[in-house]
Amino acid sequence: MTQSPTLSLKDKVCIVTGAASGIGKGIATRYVADGAKVAIADINQDAADSAAKELSAQGPGEAIGIVMDVTSEEQVDTGVAKVAEKWGGIDVLVSNAGIQIVHPIENFPFADWKKMLAIHLDGAFLTTRACYRHMKETGGGSIILMGSVHSKEASPLKAPYVTAKHGLMGLSKVIAKEGAAHNIRSNVICPGFVKTPLVEKQIPEQAKDLGISEKEVVERIMLGNTVDKEFTTIEDIAEVAWMFAAFPTNALTGQSLVASHGWFMN
Repeated sequence: MTQSPTLSLKDKVCIVTGAASGIGKGIATRYVADGAKVAIADINQDAADSAAKELSAQGPGEAIGIVMDVTSEEQVDTGVAKVAEKWGGIDVLVSNAGIQIVHPIENFPFADWKKMLAIHLDGAFLTTRACYRHMKETGGGSIILMGSVHSKEASPLKAPYVTAKHGLMGLSKVIAKEGAAHNIRSNVICPGFVKTPLVEKQIPEQAKDLGISEKEVVERIMLGNTVDKEFTTIEDIAEVAWMFAAFPTNALTGQSLVASHGWFMN
């Protein structure tokens, strides 16, 4: 009888982008709690260092802060190399950094369109490429891209976000195909609405653009299609990220997982 794989991140070297707060910090917290070594990569060095100090104190793993603008090829390559040099390689990447800007298509500033795609798509590509090179040298790893229900579904006012999140699905599948020979696995996590500052910011913006109340935005737009009118939690997503990172075989590579309280069902 084949034995079930053992899931553990003890002593694994992980980079989580956008990890000074929100979902990224939740994932980093879960990884450190399992004994991982986690680089908190964030555009804000002070915030990254503060989060790393907090998580290291909790243990049993450890964390460091790394400044990283994921749209900068130089910062990504330098930051990833620094982590690999400190801890001897890279085992897990969680490409999580992201922002949200909402407008109707006809009013969407081109500069904001390009900014959104740069952070979500360029950032995922650049961090993947940098980590992939180290993983290939050391025998494999796990690359996790932070998608969304919007990787599979669309909503008004979010043209670049929906476009980028759909694009991550394609990127993940290519990583899975190319990485298989090197034991590099790839997955996409697709959260529903998680009550982070990113989502809180959208509530008044969407209320204004749609001409409805903030209460209606939450109850009808954000949670209207869930089975229980509940937000997905940071802890929900962190657990999925832990499972994908710790799963040691290619059985799940190339797959995405939606965590949305039934908003979207495959």
